[in-house]
Amino acid sequence: MSAASAPVSLPGDPPGGKRAVLVWSVGVSVYFVAVIFRTSLGVAGLDAADRFHVNASALSTFSILQLLVYAGMQIPVGLMVDRLGTKKVLTIGVVLFTLGQLGFAFSPSYAMALASRALLGCGDALTFISVLRLGTRWFPARRGPLVAQLAGLVGMAGNLVSTLVLARLLHSVGWTAAFAGSALCGVVVLVLMTLFLKDHPEGHEPAPVRHTGGAFVRKQIALSWREPGTRLGLWVHFTTQFPAMVFLLLWGLPFLVEAQGLTRAAAGTLLTLVVLSNMVIGLVYGQIVARHHAARTPLAIGTVAATAVMWAATIHYPGDHAPMWLLIALCTVLGACGPASMIGFDFARPANPPERQGTASGIVNMGGFVASMTTLLAIGVLLDATGDNYRIAFSAVFVLEAIGLSQILRLRTRAVRRERERLVASRVEAVHVPV
Repeated sequence: MSAASAPVSLPGDPPGGKRAVLVWSVGVSVYFVAVIFRTSLGVAGLDAADRFHVNASALSTFSILQLLVYAGMQIPVGLMVDRLGTKKVLTIGVVLFTLGQLGFAFSPSYAMALASRALLGCGDALTFISVLRLGTRWFPARRGPLVAQLAGLVGMAGNLVSTLVLARLLHSVGWTAAFAGSALCGVVVLVLMTLFLKDHPEGHEPAPVRHTGGAFVRKQIALSWREPGTRLGLWVHFTTQFPAMVFLLLWGLPFLVEAQGLTRAAAGTLLTLVVLSNMVIGLVYGQIVARHHAARTPLAIGTVAATAVMWAATIHYPGDHAPMWLLIALCTVLGACGPASMIGFDFARPANPPERQGTASGIVNMGGFVASMTTLLAIGVLLDATGDNYRIAFSAVFVLEAIGLSQILRLRTRAVRRERERLVASRVEAVHVPV
């Protein structure tokens, strides 16, 4: 196996083990709850339109605002994690997204509901980068790709809870009880985190970093962005994540019900299929990337191509409605989008030293959410402008995929070459470390 094809253990790697699994599990449970809250609107979109008397554009504003806050905070969150540590940042996040979910439950107006989703997005923004940082602090570098994919898988499990549990609660106990009851999950993970979470194992404290205000912030961002691996990671995340995010977060249910003529139950089953497919493919992608780093780019590009083909086949099907087998195939392929987006972090991680991991991850994570936010807005505007023509509105996906794919192809060779140089240098340094 070549130097570029598999990660290696590096000097100073944390040991992992049962203690690491326990601490990481507590941290990832916070992300699990954040995803439940984030995706709760996906199963309540039609109910929200009726409750607040809004059209498609206004309905999409809920998710757009939430993602706008999320995306805008990614670099600040990365800097916060690098400076304050995981536990403090996650604590702030839990408090904010729990208050946001609770506020959404009791919102009497569209404006207050918007403010609640913005608060939720703010808290949600603090979670994933923190969990990635927790993984790098507690597990060896060679476990990085698999740990990151497992974090994404747990997040999709949160999406599954929204699809299966919250949807049923919404229609059995009503809007307020369903959303207020789900907010209790935030209280539970806050208690668990307070009792069990630690930033790093004993003896593996990060080296102190001198912080010099604005100069430090600018330097962290500039050095992270200078690495081609960080930029490639951003564009991989940008290009792969958003088709499934848009489908699950808001427009999948209306598309399946209004454009494809399915019942809500059947549409919910297909949304569940996206989540289940994501979880299975995430395990497969994690194992492949952990063993063969050279597979990262082919997996990412292959996922983009498969998604584009299935998306085009579905929305441009010549009949009034696409057949069920085609909708099943689309939802199965969309399940690969989340795992493929995690590959972006596998480009940024080896390109940056430990003290910049949070910042670099924040830059990468911003990509997919900017793409999702842009597409959510474009679809909502096009639906209103075309009289709910999903065929035209959903074609916005191809524009962003083309932009992202061109950047991946432009940066991939430079990023891999730079990563290989770093790996060789680290091995030489390890050989010459005095015993």
